[in-house]
Amino acid sequence: MIHRTNQAKAAFTISKFSLLATLRSPTSIVFSLLFPIIFITVFGSIVPNPAPVLKVAIAQGCDTANTVFNAIKKIPSISLQRGLSAAEQSEGLAKGRIVAILNITTSKSVSGLPHYNVHLQAAGSSAASPELLEVLLNNAIGKIDQQVFPGNFSVATLSVTKQPGRIYRSIDFILPGQLGFSLLMAGVYGSSFLLFSLRKSLVFKRLRATPVRRRSIIAGEMLSRLFFHIISFIIMVALGYFVFRFTLVNGIATFLEMLVFSLFGLYIFMGIGFIISGMVQNENSIAPIANTIVLPQILLCGLFFPIENYPHWLQQFCSMLPLTFFVDGLRKIAFEGTHIWQMPLTVGGLIIWTFIIGPLSIKSFKWE
Repeated sequence: MIHRTNQAKAAFTISKFSLLATLRSPTSIVFSLLFPIIFITVFGSIVPNPAPVLKVAIAQGCDTANTVFNAIKKIPSISLQRGLSAAEQSEGLAKGRIVAILNITTSKSVSGLPHYNVHLQAAGSSAASPELLEVLLNNAIGKIDQQVFPGNFSVATLSVTKQPGRIYRSIDFILPGQLGFSLLMAGVYGSSFLLFSLRKSLVFKRLRATPVRRRSIIAGEMLSRLFFHIISFIIMVALGYFVFRFTLVNGIATFLEMLVFSLFGLYIFMGIGFIISGMVQNENSIAPIANTIVLPQILLCGLFFPIENYPHWLQQFCSMLPLTFFVDGLRKIAFEGTHIWQMPLTVGGLIIWTFIIGPLSIKSFKWE
C-alpha cells in the first residue's frame, strides 16, 4: 500500500528546523536583528537641530554697547566668541573653527539717530554657511528698523497660518529603512549561506530520495524566514513605537498592514538568496556576489537618507530597485496611513520584481 506524503506537513517540518538553525546562527541574529536595532537606537536618539550654531568672533574694538549688537546677541543660532586675540581669530577663521569675525562701528547719525556699520570678515573654511549668518544679521537689523521707523512703507507683508498635523520624527524615516535592511540581510545572506550549507552537507540529496517535492522545500524555507521576520519585525517596531514614538497612524491595523506588505520583500530577497546559492560552487564565492547585490541597495535605496539627495539621473535608477519600492511603501503605510491598494505603482514594481526573481529562484535550485 502506497502512502502519500503530506507536502504541507513536510514544508512545516522543514521550516521548523530551518528556523531553529537561523535562531542559533550568530550571523543571522547580528545582521538581521542586532544591527538594525543599533541603527534604530542611534538614529532615534538623535535630537533634531535644524538650525546650525554659527560661531562668530568679536573683533577687537567692536562696539558692543548698541542696539544692533544686543539684537545679534539674542539670536539663538549665533554663538559669540569673546576674548580671542587677533591672531587667534585669524587662525580660527582660516581653520574653520569660526564662521566670521564681527566688527560694529559707529558712523554719522541719520536724522538725529545713530547709524552703525556692521562688518563681517568671513572665509569658506567653515562647514557652516556665512550666507546664513548674513541672512540672520539682515533679519535682526530689519526688525530694529521696523521698531525705529514703524511708518516706513513695505513692498509686501508676510503672514503665516499654522494648522495642526503629525510631527515627522527622524525615527519615522529610519525605522522602515531598517526593516528593509533586516529583511534584505536575512533574505539574501541568510538564505544563500543556509541553502548552500544544506546542499554541501548532502541534506538536499537525502531529501531528494524522499517523496518531498522541490516546492515543499522552498515553501518550508520561506516559512522559516517568515517566522524569523515576524519576530524581528515585532521587536523593531515595538522598540521604535514605545521608546522613540514611531508613528503608526492606525495603530495595530497599520502594524498588520506593514507586516503583510513585507511579504513582497521577503519573497524577493529570499529569491535572490536562492539564486546565489544555486550559482556558486564554493562557500567563499557567496559573500562577494551577495555584497555586489546588497551594498548598492543599502546605499542607494533611502535606508539612511532620502534618494532625493542624489543627482536626477541616479534617482531614476534608485527608484527602480526593489528595496526602494519596499521601504517607500512601508513609510507611506506607517506615517501617511496609505493602504496597500492605494499604492499601485509601488505594489506594481514589487510584483514585477517578484515575477522576475520567482522563476529564476526555482530554476536555480539544485539538489547537490
